[in-house]
Amino acid sequence: MIARLLEPFTHGFMVEAMLVGSLVGVSCALLSCYLVLKGWSLMGDAVSHAVLPGVVIAYMIGWPLSVGAFLAGLFCALATGWIKAHSRVKEDTVMGIVFTGLFALGLVLFSRVQTDLHLNHILFGNLLGIESEDMVEATVCAGVALVVVLVKRRDLLVYCFDPAHARAVGLRPQALHYLFLCLISAVIVASLQAVGIILTVAMLITPGCTARLLTDRFDRTLLIAALSAVSAAVGGTYISYFIDGATGACIVLVQSFIFSLALVFGPRHGLLAGRRATATARNASLAPPATGAEA
Repeated sequence: MIARLLEPFTHGFMVEAMLVGSLVGVSCALLSCYLVLKGWSLMGDAVSHAVLPGVVIAYMIGWPLSVGAFLAGLFCALATGWIKAHSRVKEDTVMGIVFTGLFALGLVLFSRVQTDLHLNHILFGNLLGIESEDMVEATVCAGVALVVVLVKRRDLLVYCFDPAHARAVGLRPQALHYLFLCLISAVIVASLQAVGIILTVAMLITPGCTARLLTDRFDRTLLIAALSAVSAAVGGTYISYFIDGATGACIVLVQSFIFSLALVFGPRHGLLAGRRATATARNASLAPPATGAEA
């Protein structure tokens, strides 16, 4: 029985998948904390879908797919900002228009180009079958993004919380804005091999939301988000071995399960804690006032 449970760890491809998934998951998790704080959760969804035409065009002209994905993601983010600044349409609406248009363009291009690329691998990832070259690309993109986030975490926190205050203390909000967009594009490129385009948005939202339910301090939020991402990467990959399921989908399901636990059992912001607080307040309001002697 024990040998059967430890069997996934005897295969090199499983261990590699867990390691790459954990690295990609941590980089996405740290960025997800900033996306949730800034209210940009939809930006991760928009950029992750918008990279598809970049992947196809890069294949057509012989460029590395990661370069095409990165440039397409960056174009989506910049186009969203430009349209918002030059129109009356709200930012979340612009994101929806831009990413659906680019995703549709990618599907059309993919259907018209003769290629040996497997669309399912682009959309849903192929972590267990990842090639050495793709593994190196994912590791480099995720590693660079992780280092930059850790080095600039306080500057990014001030920028996401209050850009005006960031300018007042001597930071450059515009430069931090573009750095933030580049980081989002980089981790999405890294996530393509792990969970694919469609499920990347979960890795960019769920860990940050989970951490926000468990703590009010941002440093702890980063740590909890990273731990939940690693747990999901290892646990999801492990489970996929036994049920023969899609690895990326299993990782996201484990992340969703961890979020559900935080939602219900969170010490201050969970559903049970909210009910206890409501019951305590109701009992206090119904209690008879103390008399002078009791006081």
